[in-house]
Amino acid sequence: MLISIDAASERPIYEQIADSVRRAMSSGVLKESEKLPPASEVAAGLAVNKHTVLRAYQDLRDEGLVDLRRGRGAVVTSAANTLVALLRDAEKLAIKAAGLGVSAETLTAMVAQAYEQKKVTT
Repeated sequence: MLISIDAASERPIYEQIADSVRRAMSSGVLKESEKLPPASEVAAGLAVNKHTVLRAYQDLRDEGLVDLRRGRGAVVTSAANTLVALLRDAEKLAIKAAGLGVSAETLTAMVAQAYEQKKVTT
C-alpha cells in the first residue's frame, strides 16, 4: 500500500497519512483483516517521526476503521467495507451534482452542513 503525503500542504502530516489509508480502504485496496504497514516502516519511508504515523493510526482506530493491538499492529476492521459502499454513493451524488451544474465546493459545503445537522440530531 502506498501512503503518500504532500510536504507543501498545510494539512498536518498525520491527517494526510490517515486520509491516504482511508482512500486505500474506500477504493478496496485495503480490505478487512489486512494489516497496515508498521508505523516505523511508514515513518522511515516518508521521512517523518514514528509518532506522527502512530497518531494517524490512532485516529483511524478512534473512527473504528482499524484495530490496534500491541504485538499485532494495526488491522483493518469490517468498517472498511462501509467506506467502499459510501464511496459508491458519493460518486453517484457527485455525478448528479455535476449534471445539475453544482460545483464541487458547493456540494462539499452541502454535505458538511447535512453531516453537522445529523450530528446535532443524533
